[in-house]
Amino acid sequence: MQFRTLGRTGVQVSALGLGTMNFGAFGNTAEAETTGMVRRALDAGINIIDTADAYSAGVSEELVGKALKGVDRDDVVLATKFRLPLGDITKLGETNKHGGPNKQGGSRRWIVRAVEDSLRRLGTDHIDLYQMHRPDPATDIEESLSALTDLQRAGKILYIGSSTFSAAEMVEAQWVSERRALARFVTEQPPYSILVRGIEADVLPTAQKYSMGVLTWSPLASGFLSGKYRPGVEAEQSHRDKLRAGRPIPTDRDDTLKREAAEMLHTLAGEHGMSLVEMSIAFATSHPGVTSALIGPRTIEQLEAQLPCGDRVLSAEVLDRIDDIVAPGRTVKAGDSHAVNPALDAANRRR
Repeated sequence: MQFRTLGRTGVQVSALGLGTMNFGAFGNTAEAETTGMVRRALDAGINIIDTADAYSAGVSEELVGKALKGVDRDDVVLATKFRLPLGDITKLGETNKHGGPNKQGGSRRWIVRAVEDSLRRLGTDHIDLYQMHRPDPATDIEESLSALTDLQRAGKILYIGSSTFSAAEMVEAQWVSERRALARFVTEQPPYSILVRGIEADVLPTAQKYSMGVLTWSPLASGFLSGKYRPGVEAEQSHRDKLRAGRPIPTDRDDTLKREAAEMLHTLAGEHGMSLVEMSIAFATSHPGVTSALIGPRTIEQLEAQLPCGDRVLSAEVLDRIDDIVAPGRTVKAGDSHAVNPALDAANRRR
């Protein structure tokens, strides 16, 4: 497993990280299996584990905490996130079922509560990397950074990061940290895959400008690069689709374009003696601005299929061929960027 420096922190992290969104009701609730995946990942050389309080309403953090019992804490870079409501992720659109509107967001009031809850669920006395899961337009970023700075000084968290921020929001946060002498985000966690390359145009250069580490998520583009969705092949409904009220296989125009691109990528991978999964994950770690790609297996079989990708290096020829299929900086389906610009909401554009 390759190791890389996380921004300018001096901390070494593996080129692949274990994302645990699939631990809990959204994926796998079996403690023995999730513990087995964590231990297998650690044995394979992965040393960064990422979770969030919003994943299955805190259950993911609990399962990660149980899996790490007996593990040398210094061998693990433990990352989690705050900001999103702790609703039931299996019921799309559900609001926070654990309380009122203040049990979410970027306010000091919520952050100091959220970190204590995460520490308890994870069974640890400190969090290595505490990330703001999304921007909070309702809260001044100085408010969030001030609270995070105090938690850092108290030793409850060591580093702070952002997740799915736009380049402009990243710059604003860096500016506020400098002007107000506050802790700064040292990492960004954006979506990135062959089908979702928008961050190459602005987020990755901005992260490089500020020497931020980048932990990318969804290298398989929510299954489109797993080989599941192929033109002319009737895909079986995935575990995630079943949980989401049996939504049909995506069939809109942009999803059709994604399936067509994935088919060409499948052929390309085969020509070079690797699977589409291997090529896709290796692509995510090939950009010089990316520190680590977070994989999110639901089963041990999925994990085993993805672990070899940590050592895969793509040739210039393969990367050029990928660029021909999906151009640099292009996101095939705009909504897959997951970065929401509140300025484009109707309420903010009309009197």
